[in-house]
Amino acid sequence: MAAELSNLSTVLSAEEEKILACVHCGLCLEACPTYVITGDENDSPRGRIYLMRAVKEKRLAVDSLAFETHIDRCLGCRACESACPAGVEYGQLLEAARSEIARGQTKPTGLYRLLFFVLKHVWSRPGRLRAAFGLGRVMRDSGLARLLLRTGIAGGISKKFEFALALLEGSKGSDPGDRAGRMPANRPQDAGAPTRVMLFRGCVSEGLFKRVNEATGRVLKVNGCDPQSPDAQVCCGALHAHAGDLEGARKLARQNIDAFKEDDAPVITNAGGCGAMLASYSHLLADDEAYAHRAKEFSARVQDIGQQLEAIGFRNGVYSGSERTTYDASCHLLHGQHASASSMKMLWAVPDLNFAPLKDSDVCCGGAGVYNLLEPELSEQILADKIRNIEQSGATVVATGNPGCHMQIAAGAKLAGLNLRVCHPVELLDESYRRAGFYE
Repeated sequence: MAAELSNLSTVLSAEEEKILACVHCGLCLEACPTYVITGDENDSPRGRIYLMRAVKEKRLAVDSLAFETHIDRCLGCRACESACPAGVEYGQLLEAARSEIARGQTKPTGLYRLLFFVLKHVWSRPGRLRAAFGLGRVMRDSGLARLLLRTGIAGGISKKFEFALALLEGSKGSDPGDRAGRMPANRPQDAGAPTRVMLFRGCVSEGLFKRVNEATGRVLKVNGCDPQSPDAQVCCGALHAHAGDLEGARKLARQNIDAFKEDDAPVITNAGGCGAMLASYSHLLADDEAYAHRAKEFSARVQDIGQQLEAIGFRNGVYSGSERTTYDASCHLLHGQHASASSMKMLWAVPDLNFAPLKDSDVCCGGAGVYNLLEPELSEQILADKIRNIEQSGATVVATGNPGCHMQIAAGAKLAGLNLRVCHPVELLDESYRRAGFYE
């Protein structure tokens, strides 16, 4: 048993001083979306930490129903970290706990068996992953997914299948401007040599949101940057880590560190989930003698596109229309990278933007990787609150800095019959630049 619990025990021991510093103020309770819905202390951060300590101290079995159920219900949004005055790094504890569960006798089963298979045999193989996303794009762009949704066939098969198709359909762009082939025509007159940056494309971003990567590249070039993107880069490993496959995440982390080793330039991301994962490589590989130092240096280079633009001082665009626009914060961009404010500044660079504040914009949308498929009931309740708040804001455009959030919100709006465009803030800035004549 001691060997089996070594990973969780190690992380708990590292956080022991912070955990003992907890004053039971309860701030983490109201910050936790699952606790707010269930009212169960075991579905709160401090309740889950209590369960983890019980497992470590052998008062509770790692394969007990109580431990698995309440750990599985956690979104991993990390809002509790921002609320915790003691600074407990709950996200690391959660991943360690899920790692122990994944190694137990009761997992993988059902959907988890399929998840682990896909993570190991598809998500970790770039060629297979590209093929899978290619098939997804065919279903999306051919209208097949939309047909299955409209006819009710998808819902007749299962609600999970219906929602999966809604997620796929939600990744489709609704950008009215055709910018194919357009490149920056000019840069600020006082700009010196281009600033070299490295673009992390991401797997979901490149597979289903390539337009966002292209917009990111154009915006960087207009603002005096020279973005490069290593071909050897792979998935960031976030889905693996969140599912408890820490070794799979470490393998991908090493590949990415090697892919970006030829340059010390900033590593730019446009996906909050990816960015938070890349920034955590220093922790993930802390015990790897060959990579620990390199991982620390790599993580220090990671910047969200909003952070990079803020650091270099970027150009304003021009007025781009009167559609009422709001912003929803990606949890990992907000609580992991602490870059949500920088992301919003891309919207402020669009003059006279018709902006509407969004109630609880800092609360999770319920996507959380594949949480929406593994825990559909809780995810649906959390998403319903988000869609209701968006509708009450009067916005017809929602900007968010993570593809998972984009798909979750777009899917919820589609199934609710809400006419809503979801996009990345950099897409709105890109459109504003196009209208300003920055592209030839």
